[in-house]
Amino acid sequence: MAGGITDTGELYSPYVGLVYMFNLIVGTGALTMPKAFATAGWLVSLVLLMFLGFMSYMTTTFVVEAMAAANAQLRWKRMEKRKDDEDEDSSSGVSDSDVLLQDGYDRAETRPILSVQRRGSPNIFEITERVEMGQMASMFFNKVGVNLFYFCIIIYLYGDLAIYAAAVPVSLMQVTCSATGNHSCSVGDGRKYNDTDKCWGPIRRIDAYRLYLAAFTLLLGPFTFFNVQKTKYLQIMTSLMRWIAFILMIILALIRISRGQAEGHPSMAQLSGIRNLFGVCVYSFMCQHSLPSLITPISKKKHVNKLVLLDYILILAFYSLLSFTAIYCFRNDTLMDMYTLNFTNCEIINVAFIRYFLGLFPVFTISTNFPIIAVTLRNNWKTLFHREGGTYPWVVDRIVFPAITLIPPVLVAFCTHDLESLVGITGAYAGNGIQYLIPAFLAYCSRKDTQLVFGSGTVNKHLSPFRHTFWIVFVLIWGFSCFVFVTANIVLSESKL
Repeated sequence: MAGGITDTGELYSPYVGLVYMFNLIVGTGALTMPKAFATAGWLVSLVLLMFLGFMSYMTTTFVVEAMAAANAQLRWKRMEKRKDDEDEDSSSGVSDSDVLLQDGYDRAETRPILSVQRRGSPNIFEITERVEMGQMASMFFNKVGVNLFYFCIIIYLYGDLAIYAAAVPVSLMQVTCSATGNHSCSVGDGRKYNDTDKCWGPIRRIDAYRLYLAAFTLLLGPFTFFNVQKTKYLQIMTSLMRWIAFILMIILALIRISRGQAEGHPSMAQLSGIRNLFGVCVYSFMCQHSLPSLITPISKKKHVNKLVLLDYILILAFYSLLSFTAIYCFRNDTLMDMYTLNFTNCEIINVAFIRYFLGLFPVFTISTNFPIIAVTLRNNWKTLFHREGGTYPWVVDRIVFPAITLIPPVLVAFCTHDLESLVGITGAYAGNGIQYLIPAFLAYCSRKDTQLVFGSGTVNKHLSPFRHTFWIVFVLIWGFSCFVFVTANIVLSESKL
């Protein structure tokens, strides 16, 4: 995710890329959105969802623009290297101004290369090499900026793992535990259970949750110590299951509403719920860190920004449909953190297979993603502390880095299984940085570097539609304001307790 240049992979059409992006964005965060909608009120939720979708689209175009600028600089470096090699063949002297760009060089003294700044050579900005966000940060940021980037993405991945580590045991606990003993029908009946309620005999619900957490850690944790490869078919299966689950939930809610069995009476606005809703929405629109893997293999990128816009419109419509059917189908106090668990009640669906499928859906999908996210986080830790030419001792490489990757999120999941809060905090802090601040700084720094290297007359063919500096400033102000708002909200909420 945050490494360097990687293989582009097999090319696919723009519409296949559109489907891949849709599948990436619509994930675990969507399952916590219905309760966040109900808590904040339908009008506030809809307005905030539309606004955050627009902001996410804007910063997505910033990342695409930075990818094109990074590709251009890589081509320029290779051209300069070839030119230097030719000069060395013809003469022994090499000018200092012809040395390749490196971190810390004096960009102001870099001369434009006329051969690549001609307007007749648009291919210089073609996105053909997959340059991950970490490499872009190394190219366009100073050392402090690079470290802040890795800090932000590591915190986000920790939050991701904590959410995954809690979601699987919660789903297993809710499906298998019941105060009445009929565990296939009593989970989504609206009753609120305490962690101290009995699950099986003397085993409390919280004990069952922690047993499932321990089993989850023992089964999937060891993957953190190895590399995860060949997950293509797992991902295809996961995507298929996700679509079946989401479509089933929407259809079942619509059937219940059409029969006059709807119980929901959502309010228009509840300001107290905005904090969690903001974090959930940011988390649910997250894709910026994976754009290099999604955009680079697209065969024709001429209209990539329009395709991305279409994707965001479809995702916005899907989130709205899922959330509105949920808040009108179920009472606010019965909506669960993991929306799938509302469909494990016999009154909603009397087919046992569907009840179990929806109830255990997060278990299957999250379990396939957890090792991938864990290995990505481990590799980011390695990259952050890596020194040129240095290698890690075996114990540090194979034991220490996997351990610091796995232990913190498991401890967080051990202490709390409040999924709405975990998603909200992860999205509001680390997600805010990845979705807003980093793309805005990448766009600003890449534009500045492009002008210095290629001259002011060069136009990036993938320049964001939001090309005016005003939009970058707006995103930065919005991002920092969100940090302040969320922090103040948390402090004020805690002071009232």
